[in-house]
Amino acid sequence: MEIVETKIPDLYIIKPRVFLDERGYFFESYNKEVFLKLGIDHNFVQDNESYSNKGVLRGLHFQKSPFSQGKLVRVVSGSVLDVAVDIRKSSPTYGQWVSVELTQDNKWMYWIPPGFAHGFVALEDNTVFIYKCTNIYNKESEGSIRWNDPDLNIDWKISDPVLSNKDKNVPFFKDLNSPF
Repeated sequence: MEIVETKIPDLYIIKPRVFLDERGYFFESYNKEVFLKLGIDHNFVQDNESYSNKGVLRGLHFQKSPFSQGKLVRVVSGSVLDVAVDIRKSSPTYGQWVSVELTQDNKWMYWIPPGFAHGFVALEDNTVFIYKCTNIYNKESEGSIRWNDPDLNIDWKISDPVLSNKDKNVPFFKDLNSPF
């Protein structure tokens, strides 16, 4: 596996070594020893999968303590633009974001630790997105930031996404009382 550091410490793009032949492909999508060498010492306790068509945007979501989650995300089919926003108040990169395109072809993964808001937009129809979480989902611990927040100025590469009712009217970043 190749680990690529981003402009925000603790956010990593993980490029697995893919073995291709006439039968198809094989790759290791998780190896605890590799993650431990990165300092990612988390146990994954919940796996999630979502299906989206082109233009569906999910996020920006996070969970408050004691249910905060780290996520290891990747695409099984299709492609997404995946975004993580640093919401750790004491971080020098507070309010900064990193995006990465995850596709069925590149098979990259994105490690997003607790203390980040996370979201993605499907770039094509029939996109299947999976993520391993370090904590269980807890509805009362949900938090969100507006996807098109002018202070964050995230380039989603889309102007009119398909949003859930929940994601249409969440707070702006400036109104966030970050729990981290």
